[in-house]
Amino acid sequence: MDKASMMHYLAQVDAGTIERKLAELQALHPGLGICALLPETEKAKVPVLQAACAQYKVPLVGAIFPALVRDGQFLTNGLWLLCFEQMPYFALYDNLPAETEEAESAAEKIASDVRAQIDHVPDLTLFMLFDAMVPNIGTLLDTLYLHLANRVHYAGANAGSETFQPMPCLFDSSRTVQNGLLLMLLTQHKGAILEHGYHTNPHTSYATSTKGNCISQIDWRPAFEVYRELVREHFGEEVTAENFYQYGVHFPFGIVRANHHVVVRIPVMLAEDGSLFCVGEVPANSVLTLLKAPTVRTVETLHNLHEGLKKLNGDVAGAELLLFYCAGRRLHLGAAMATTELEAFSGLTHAGQVAGALSLGEIGGSTVQGYPLFHNATLVASRW
Repeated sequence: MDKASMMHYLAQVDAGTIERKLAELQALHPGLGICALLPETEKAKVPVLQAACAQYKVPLVGAIFPALVRDGQFLTNGLWLLCFEQMPYFALYDNLPAETEEAESAAEKIASDVRAQIDHVPDLTLFMLFDAMVPNIGTLLDTLYLHLANRVHYAGANAGSETFQPMPCLFDSSRTVQNGLLLMLLTQHKGAILEHGYHTNPHTSYATSTKGNCISQIDWRPAFEVYRELVREHFGEEVTAENFYQYGVHFPFGIVRANHHVVVRIPVMLAEDGSLFCVGEVPANSVLTLLKAPTVRTVETLHNLHEGLKKLNGDVAGAELLLFYCAGRRLHLGAAMATTELEAFSGLTHAGQVAGALSLGEIGGSTVQGYPLFHNATLVASRW
């Protein structure tokens, strides 16, 4: 075993394998703590992992994702053990409220809990794993930033099922919860870099009626009606209720922010009344543009990601990197091109190891020391 490695992939998720690895790791790091990442196919093994960690008195947190990322591969089996020499502060919140006012109150409580742990040490990262079914992640992030500002860096991703069916997907040593948030306060950590590589279509519309992640009207008309017209006009494709699930992922919305930064929102569900549900909130009166998969510039995206990592951390050759790759992006590009992008990331960074997961939305700053934004279709990377 590489004594320096703090990322360990186990191909077998059984009690014996986990216990042997924990014994090895604990011998090296007596204060060992674990953040575990599992693919959805292994979700039934969470109690096995919890029991093993309880036996060795190892603090545990973790999440379940559609798939894992290991160097240049997407895997639907196995387990990542991301290790800490000493377990950092963490908290697991379940059943976050859906209503905006209550969500803001919940975020204020979370911010107060975090603030009590901040002792003005530089380079703290608030690392957050949300259940993808939480409908108001943007509101929660806004409120957290209001109370914590630049005292922490912000990074994270969404866990859950790629089917977008509710599923308990966040856990600690004793609980497995849904509709929640798992957060960790990483010390001596400079945050994450997030890139998507989309470029805007000059035509814009307005999300004139929205609630959370649901767009009811665009330019005062039923959202799906306008969406169909935009796809037909700009890309020559005919979207119907029947083929929406095939097309929606290829033609996401971009929310154009005041600094011309584009936040991607993938429509994933169509209601009978023509409303569109996206992964992530769409604020009322957002300026929308329609994006298309071929405008993803893989080379440019990976270059920017690598340069951002170097700017934060210095040379990352040989380093262990954490990477979350959006499931929607993989659907856009197709499995073969997405895998090529993963391989290219490993090659470009010369990382010692890349660990992570296929995620259902990503969290990162708009700039270094920037405001936290909730994104779709991105790669978010950091040192572990």
